[in-house]
Amino acid sequence: MKEHQTILQPKKKRLRIHDLVKAPENTTYAQKKKHAWDAKDPALVYQTPEVTSDGTVCQAATVILRTKGCHWWWSSGCTFCGYFNDTRDDVTSADLHAQWNVAKEKLHSFSDVDMVKVYTSGSLLEDREIPVDFQETVLRDCHDLGKELIVESRCEQLTEEKLTWATKINPKFTVAIGLEAYDDEVLRFHVNKGFTTSSWHRAVENLRTYNLRVKTYLMFKPPFMSEVDALDHAVSWICAVAPLSDEISVNPMNVQGGTVIDRLYRNGDYHPPWLWSLVEMIQRSHKKLEQEKCSTRIIVHPTAGGKLRGSHNCGQCDAEVVAAIERYAVSASLAEFSGIECACQKQWKLELALERNLPVPLGLSKHRRTPSRIKLRSP
Repeated sequence: MKEHQTILQPKKKRLRIHDLVKAPENTTYAQKKKHAWDAKDPALVYQTPEVTSDGTVCQAATVILRTKGCHWWWSSGCTFCGYFNDTRDDVTSADLHAQWNVAKEKLHSFSDVDMVKVYTSGSLLEDREIPVDFQETVLRDCHDLGKELIVESRCEQLTEEKLTWATKINPKFTVAIGLEAYDDEVLRFHVNKGFTTSSWHRAVENLRTYNLRVKTYLMFKPPFMSEVDALDHAVSWICAVAPLSDEISVNPMNVQGGTVIDRLYRNGDYHPPWLWSLVEMIQRSHKKLEQEKCSTRIIVHPTAGGKLRGSHNCGQCDAEVVAAIERYAVSASLAEFSGIECACQKQWKLELALERNLPVPLGLSKHRRTPSRIKLRSP
């Protein structure tokens, strides 16, 4: 026996150049994970409070289907959207019908809800993503059951030809368009949306022609934007799109895996918005629309609210503030925010003041839950 034995170390895998630039969803491990999901099971099915088109508080079913994903993502994709993580490349019409049946069975054929929201990680009315026969199933089932239907779509799908076909099956539903920003520069350089505000205007005009309701999605604090700019822009965008929208849903940024903003976040170059900024945005835009006698409903649901990858404050007041924001989405009453205070508001206000007066285009946001002893350390 030799006196000294060589300890064999595991051979390190050589990193190749294309591994650095290849999109995460195309890697072997990502594909293995995606195809481990059962294509006959929807991604999520749940029930939440909502408000119908006539202002009645109701229960709504949300059905998130596992599909092939968004056609825009196949060629480019938005900087913030990680919905490709819930997709499968080989989903068939039979799979989607099976998912739809699972959702109906879970929620008793939607007997306890007045509204059904169907999300597909893309556009329901896009033939390249969703088989036409399944589009018809969703439209017809909700019409026959007498349920208000909300579907999502990009602008390019909302043509006269497509809407003529859809409204023959279901003459009354709501289309939610992910506009994200009423600013062509932000759409191009911050969001990489793939269309312009003029495209949104054409889509809205077509929807109005067919008497369909319009729900506009806006993004709060897209990448490459400071907190104070996000706040000011959001209020401005809300007021701009409100006259042409039945509802406006403002989506605070939450950092989703495998996206451009995820890389920025992990590198310390992006921080999700403050919950206090959402409250301020709601209060300012609510009052402005009230002055203009505009009845457009403003909805804010902070996905991952209170968590580090979602909108958050110091950690002490997060649950209370998120609950108030969620209540406002149903009640539309600013009284929901009465009496809500926290010491971290001082830090938030200071941050906004500094960003207004210093040349820092990307903002000054720092981690809000770092222990004091860490903050005092030298960089």
